[in-house]
Amino acid sequence: QVQLVESGGGLVQPGGSLRLSCAASGSISSINRMDWYRQAPGKQRELVASAPSGGTTDYAESVKGRFTISRDNAKRTVFLQMNSLKPEDTAVYYCKAVLLDSRGQMRVYWGQGTQVTISS
Repeated sequence: QVQLVESGGGLVQPGGSLRLSCAASGSISSINRMDWYRQAPGKQRELVASAPSGGTTDYAESVKGRFTISRDNAKRTVFLQMNSLKPEDTAVYYCKAVLLDSRGQMRVYWGQGTQVTISS
C-alpha cells in the first residue's frame, strides 16, 4: 500500500507565498518522478512542475520564475514553493508520483489534493 499525503494549502493574498509538501509512504522500492498538478474549477488538470529522479525540473510557462519544485529523496517528499501568487493560481493542487513498488511494479499514485486560494 502506497500513500501520498499533501499539506500546505490555504488562503493567501495576491503576491503572497505558500509551500506545499507531499510525502510518499508505504511499500516503495524507488521513486521515478514526483510532479505537481493543479485543477481549477471548470478546467482540466494541468501539470505545474515536474521533478524526475536524476533529471531536470520543468515548469509550466505560467509559473516559471515564481514556483520552485524540490525533492528530499531520503524523506520521499516533494515540495512546491510558490511565490508571487496570483488569483489565477487558485486551484486544487495534486501531487503525483511514479514509483516502483515493493513487488517490482511501476505504478502511478495521486495525492488527495490540497486547496490553494489566492484572494484579497
